[in-house]
Amino acid sequence: MDTLSPVRRRLVLAAAATLAAPPWLTPALAQTSLRPTPSQTEGPFYPVALPADSDFDLLRNGQVDYRQGEPAWVEGVVTDTRGTPVSGAVVEIWQCDHTGRYHHPGDGNRADPAFQGFGQVSVGRDGRYRFRTLRPVPYSGRTPHIHVKVKLDRQTLLTTQLYVAGDPGNERDFLWRRLDERGRAALTVPFVSGSDGLRAEFPITVQA
Repeated sequence: MDTLSPVRRRLVLAAAATLAAPPWLTPALAQTSLRPTPSQTEGPFYPVALPADSDFDLLRNGQVDYRQGEPAWVEGVVTDTRGTPVSGAVVEIWQCDHTGRYHHPGDGNRADPAFQGFGQVSVGRDGRYRFRTLRPVPYSGRTPHIHVKVKLDRQTLLTTQLYVAGDPGNERDFLWRRLDERGRAALTVPFVSGSDGLRAEFPITVQA
């Protein structure tokens, strides 16, 4: 009986293929393997219960528009380490409002009620996701960041955090400082001005 999990079976087959390949082909195979996006702590403020409105637009909670802070689009593609889009994956994000408050009892549930605070989207065959949200702001002890989670078939593939490139708080943040150079490059992205406001591109690579 084959007792290997699907993920482990895929890794074994990939390793076998690499060993069987001629020497001149092995470097080419190595170049096709992407480094997984680094994981980071979930933090204390993941929702106790998902909000009734948990769509892609965190700046509209029900029928109420959130007009504080700097609106921003956060988007990207979810792929596996071979660069294949992970169709059906669910991407979640959550963050504090413009005053640094979360919708969470551990933070006193003091976030602006107009700010949705949490969103989730399912990606299609192209692996692409997109959220309308707030450029993150600092709060006590932390540099600006957005929490990100990727799930597939009830399995969590990744939990991490997205940081703002060039923010002066990064160098003082204990979690950002723990990342190596490649990890910082993977999780720290610029928020740039575009025709529809600020935009951040955050590609995600998972072990799927």
